[in-house]
Amino acid sequence: MEDSDYSVSLSSLLCKENETCLDEEEEEEEYKTDMFISEMEDEYIEMLVLKETSFEIKSYGSSEDLSNDDNWLKCARLDAVRWILKMRAFFGFGYQTAYLSVTYFDRFLSQRSIDNGRYWGIRLLSIACLSLAAKMEECIVPLLSDFRVEEYDFENKVIQRMELMVLNVLEWRMKSITPFLYLNYFISKFSDESRPKNLLSSAVEIILATTEVMNLMDHRPSVIAAAAVLVASDRRLTKKSVDFKMGRISSCGSLENDHVFSCYNLMRELENGKLKIPKISIHQDLSSTHSSSVDVLDGTSLPSLGSKRRRIALKDCNVDCCVSGEK
Repeated sequence: MEDSDYSVSLSSLLCKENETCLDEEEEEEEYKTDMFISEMEDEYIEMLVLKETSFEIKSYGSSEDLSNDDNWLKCARLDAVRWILKMRAFFGFGYQTAYLSVTYFDRFLSQRSIDNGRYWGIRLLSIACLSLAAKMEECIVPLLSDFRVEEYDFENKVIQRMELMVLNVLEWRMKSITPFLYLNYFISKFSDESRPKNLLSSAVEIILATTEVMNLMDHRPSVIAAAAVLVASDRRLTKKSVDFKMGRISSCGSLENDHVFSCYNLMRELENGKLKIPKISIHQDLSSTHSSSVDVLDGTSLPSLGSKRRRIALKDCNVDCCVSGEK
């Protein structure tokens, strides 16, 4: 039998629909898919916002912020956060790890307090918080001995004792919501065709820089994320324009626009250099160990460790002694 007997016209295999009809069907299917993804995103974000409240220690947006603490604690916290950010860059940790560390730090101090002047207690707490966050987020976690500070040389058992105290105070609830989970969503909702370049990276830098001056218990992560995206996209927004942009987000209906605008103004003042940041004077050797927020984000090396580090063993310090009871 010849091949010609099996020849079939291609045109006979096509249905009697024109190309326009096919294009309309593809567009309609794509539209339905986009709607489905959008609805899924809205539901996911709404779930995150609801989960935030489970970690609430005090009312978000409270007027009680870091500026009301004594000067020693303000300086101690600033020093601890800068050390955490520097370690993030040194070890190559993700931004989520650094933010979680500061969250643990603030959550701990919202329920316990370090005795005034016990600088080694603040140092030890910051090491424990970063170590715990790394165990939650990182695939490769450094040894405890690798979390070194210039002034002290803590034995592993001392760090482990503080880790256990942090876990108990936080009731082992370590998987906190962070602003980074919201960024892409807010960018898609707030931005238009004139979206600034590097908007995501700018928002991340703003959030990390803000951790130095903002107690993370004062604002919800979703509020911090929204404010960071707004600052990164436009630094001249008014209260009315912020309200308008927030009105586009139905899934975050429980967020108060006043809190977003307050956080937006704080971030804008920080970027403009108008926010007063305390000068660190806790320890006589600290003046040369700190760098700016930009250096902390970009730095990949640590200062050389001097020979004057104080060795602290478990028998030499009582971790429980420097931590006061519930507030």
